[in-house]
Amino acid sequence: MNNTQLLLINDMCGYGKVALSAMLPVLSHMGYRIHNLPTALVSDTLNYPKFYIHDTTEYVRQSLAIWEELGFEFDAISTGFIVTEEETRIISDFCHRRAAKGTKVFVDPIMGDNGRLYAGVPESTIGLMRDLVACADYTVPNYTEACLLTDTPMREGITAGEAHALVDAVRELGAKSVVVTSAKVDGTNAVIGYDHVAGEHFSIPFELIPVYFPGTGDTFSSVLLGRVMAGWTLQRATADAMRVVSELIARNASQQDKSAGLPIEACLDVIDGE
Repeated sequence: MNNTQLLLINDMCGYGKVALSAMLPVLSHMGYRIHNLPTALVSDTLNYPKFYIHDTTEYVRQSLAIWEELGFEFDAISTGFIVTEEETRIISDFCHRRAAKGTKVFVDPIMGDNGRLYAGVPESTIGLMRDLVACADYTVPNYTEACLLTDTPMREGITAGEAHALVDAVRELGAKSVVVTSAKVDGTNAVIGYDHVAGEHFSIPFELIPVYFPGTGDTFSSVLLGRVMAGWTLQRATADAMRVVSELIARNASQQDKSAGLPIEACLDVIDGE
């Protein structure tokens, strides 16, 4: 029996498989003991024309205070979408305290894509995310987020040397290991990174599937988290997370309502391959 305890800090979506709704089935299937802290309650994925986001900042504040009072411990903490500046500060303080005690911290600094911040995300989020990344054992920004975090100018494509430098710039913020998704390196789509355990950089090319589902980043992060906590090297864990997402997209490419995300529970067998 796997007694590894993971705390997932992300939003909870009522309709659609994104954030906690995507991560919980993946990591439960992998055998972990999962605890969760919703940073917001969201009516449906943000890909639909209407949605409602319920702020849970006070719930997060009270829950973390009670958990610390009760002495709850976690082997790893994973953070994702955080709604308010105050909530970001609360979660960052908690992660810094836990990291100092040896808890592994995984940070997905969700704040932008395609060259800009997401709608409604203020510029001040960048600095707050830098503070959170500073205590991360592993951080998984996309290319846009990596550039925002490091004040690196964004370009359509980068060289292998520039990819190396971007990863190192994220490491300079304090993160031990880094995985940057959605990069275009020397004309090829690639996931680039640095594994602090192995002490080496890596770059893994991939074929872009021209189908979009929300929540694929959350699925990627959860597989990566699960594999790393099982002792896999970061490069191997990253490659497997890429495989899982690719196979899930290919299997469900004909799904009519893609805004609902991938039907994770019906496809958990994909995780069992390698």
